Amino acid sequence: MTLFIGLMSGTSLDGVDGVLVDLGEPGASRLAVKAHRHRAFDAALRGELLALNSAGPNELHRAALAANALARSHAAVTQDLLAATGLSAGQVRAVGAHGQTVRHQPGAFDGTGYTLQLFNGALLAELVGIDVVCDLRSRDIAAGGQGAPLVPAFHAAVFGRAGQDVAVLNIGGIANLSLLAADGQVRGFDCGPGNALLDHWCQGHTGAAFDDQGRWGATGRVDEALLQRLLAEPFFDRVPPKSTGRDLFNPVWLQARLADHGRAEPADVMATLVELSARSAADALRRHQPTSTELLVCGGGAFNTLLMQRLAMRLPGTLVRDTTQAGLPPLQVEATAFAWLAQAFVQRQPGNRPEVTGATGPRVLGALYPAG
Repeated sequence: MTLFIGLMSGTSLDGVDGVLVDLGEPGASRLAVKAHRHRAFDAALRGELLALNSAGPNELHRAALAANALARSHAAVTQDLLAATGLSAGQVRAVGAHGQTVRHQPGAFDGTGYTLQLFNGALLAELVGIDVVCDLRSRDIAAGGQGAPLVPAFHAAVFGRAGQDVAVLNIGGIANLSLLAADGQVRGFDCGPGNALLDHWCQGHTGAAFDDQGRWGATGRVDEALLQRLLAEPFFDRVPPKSTGRDLFNPVWLQARLADHGRAEPADVMATLVELSARSAADALRRHQPTSTELLVCGGGAFNTLLMQRLAMRLPGTLVRDTTQAGLPPLQVEATAFAWLAQAFVQRQPGNRPEVTGATGPRVLGALYPAG
């Protein structure tokens, strides 16, 4: 066995997903997830991480403490995985940890820009006694890339099919699309807001962290005028490579468009935001790989029944389903991808796809904090 742990805390800010996975030998086409565990962020940490997405007082101090708290939450998930499998830390080759994105500005300001994932990899290595690979996006940005999305290479390895055009849509806080062509070509880019605006609107109006199965959104109606106002965002028409985050799709962005629109019922706004997420992804797929026979959906958005229905409605002739039947449940995909990227680092293999990110070439991604 070649065992790695992957840890992912995405832009939905719901907590840490972790997998312990046997990735097999180099070049192996099959992997086996041995355990999956999730720990939600407590309200204080989630609130602080959300606040750190915007400028505020004493940011350096607060960010450093949040990075420590993140490392401790990741360590707890790592211990949960070891306990679930009866394995020891010494049997795991490395941990691949994404950290928490709080700013994403590739190419901005000085021509290089930056991406910032809060995390204390040194502390995690101390706490779990396993090599930690993190900071997986910065090298791609240093090479002129977007630093995102990184998952298309993994999607191609796991979900690609010779002779068939397949797409993978990851709906986290931000949605990203991987285009896996029948001839082996791989493309991908961020395509829209995913769950970020949905969760914000739901929490503000119902108190719930998210709209379970899209039930509340299903009680509203799509406001076409508002939808067109939202779709007028220039990001949707930008040519890839492209990536985005809460720097763009955030409550301020939404409120500005609602203020110009006039009064709308909260449930109607929710229905419209669901349509925005579905429409932006479907439009991107039709524009860039209209021959896709199947769209595999992963991330938390795969459990939003209304969103899945709207995707299917927007993509007649394309089979829309979650990734479970393709061999990996939706909530395990991204964490497994970061275990896979950790393996690529250990083997000194490139983890990026320059045709996806726009980097000047393939690069080994990540920084290593060795076990004590």
